[in-house]
Amino acid sequence: MILGIDVGGTHTDAVLIDHFRVLKKAKVLTNPENLLTSLIEVTTELMDESSIPQLKRVVLSTTISTNAIVQHKVDPVGIISVSGPGLPPTLHEIDTNTHILSGYLNHRGIEIARIDRDEASRVASRFRSEGIRNVGIVGKFATRNPKQELELQEIVRNTLHDQLQHVSLGHRMSGRLNFPRRIATTYLNEAIWRPYQKFVTQVLHFVRARKITIPIYILKADGGTFEILQSMEYPVQTILSGPAASIMGILATSGCSCDAIALDIGGTTTDIALFADGVPLFEPFGVTIEGHRTLIRGLRTKSVGVGGDSVVRVRDGKIFIGPEREGPAAACGGPFPTPTDAMIVLGMTVIGDAEKAAASLAPIAAALNCPVVEAARTIFAETCRNIAGHVRAVLDEINNQPVYTIHEILEGKKLNPRTLYVVGGPAGPLAPELGRLLDCEVHIPIHAEVANAIGAALARTTAELTLLADTEQRTLTIAEEGFQTPIPRNFTMEDAVRIGKERLREKILGMGAAEREPEIEVVEAQEFNMVREYQTSGKNIRVKLQVKPGCIADLKRGETLCR
Repeated sequence: MILGIDVGGTHTDAVLIDHFRVLKKAKVLTNPENLLTSLIEVTTELMDESSIPQLKRVVLSTTISTNAIVQHKVDPVGIISVSGPGLPPTLHEIDTNTHILSGYLNHRGIEIARIDRDEASRVASRFRSEGIRNVGIVGKFATRNPKQELELQEIVRNTLHDQLQHVSLGHRMSGRLNFPRRIATTYLNEAIWRPYQKFVTQVLHFVRARKITIPIYILKADGGTFEILQSMEYPVQTILSGPAASIMGILATSGCSCDAIALDIGGTTTDIALFADGVPLFEPFGVTIEGHRTLIRGLRTKSVGVGGDSVVRVRDGKIFIGPEREGPAAACGGPFPTPTDAMIVLGMTVIGDAEKAAASLAPIAAALNCPVVEAARTIFAETCRNIAGHVRAVLDEINNQPVYTIHEILEGKKLNPRTLYVVGGPAGPLAPELGRLLDCEVHIPIHAEVANAIGAALARTTAELTLLADTEQRTLTIAEEGFQTPIPRNFTMEDAVRIGKERLREKILGMGAAEREPEIEVVEAQEFNMVREYQTSGKNIRVKLQVKPGCIADLKRGETLCR
């Protein structure tokens, strides 16, 4: 049996799946201050102690990281950047806590200028005086040689010692080049490190309380999983975990084979995704969140601050929905009116206390000078218009760029979706009006209210690896692994691909992959001659490999989850 759990900002959902049939499903309110109670409550509804030994796989998805970034509830981070010559350093600054240090490696990883240790100590001392506890260290070409990042890490640890919570090194975030994206990735890894550690700690308490002994996995932005203990070092990999879960859930339950729009409407946000010929779109260079362009590969989604529990306000006679969420709907004890309260007043859903819902809308109705029911209709209509407007904007943006899916690039492809899949708690009430506004045929997949938990449960384990071979220096480097080894001068591209596949297979099995022979693809293979004094002195070989995202092997493309 497989247990899938989605920890959302509003609800925690769970499903128990056996032989690709949903045996049971449950939904409870998320207690953000004590997730342990939510996890125990939701799983207690699904199983008793006798079922625990039958579990073969437990996977969680979460919006913890995404919501922390979207709601700007992140920790201050000190960034130390070693940029060397090139673009102005100001283009690399995250905020006032960014410090550009002297030192420089060239594009081959050869040290041209050493780190000024006194300068680095002064910056670390400034972090100490300002109470900064999380630090990111990023060198432009550290993926080719991590020496300077490791040296700076030692200085930071010695200076901050007991105050320091965590340090992230840019070369461990991704083996790909693109210095600004690596800075943003490193920054976010530290900015969400503390709330993510709290989340993992509570999950581990839950595991012990339920006497679960098998490894626990977490869903990443690319729709793949990795072991939760490994995720503690790389929480940035879990941004957009919730949106990725909804895409994987729709993929598993819909049998989609056409261009389509997919919406996951939650309490805090609505996640927007698109399918091309039934295949989810992919971010080839890295996902973007709140203006931060990262190197985290992921499914292409857009999270907007409109959900069932978004705060409704009136300003200058106009309704505004979100982006804040300050608790549940008023009908369920929350402090502010929400779209959910409007849907309760309109009889579209039956939850909570209808009288409290109507009372919460009374000030809105007074401000609009209309009856409460009319105010509810206005709120509902504005919620739908808001979501539809964001969908159109996403579609326009995608159709002005090359279309990448999780399988390939579709040259010249223009998306023209006429199918709309809607999942999440408010899917039933909102879907018909959204279909009308977007001129789409509406489908609410089976088990739509727990689609994220299904997507997490059935997601395949994924990983990527970037190799750089320099036959003149006779070194092979795998930056993400902190791995470097000598190679012979006659080392070839074929050798690099072979070693890359071997290392990636070992890595993916170590992460808990169910498939003994994972589906590995080479996504980049480049070879350049290096010339000195008019003669070839060696080769620079670059290879990038990945395990394709998708549902676990037993659920083939075109199949859907059974009832």
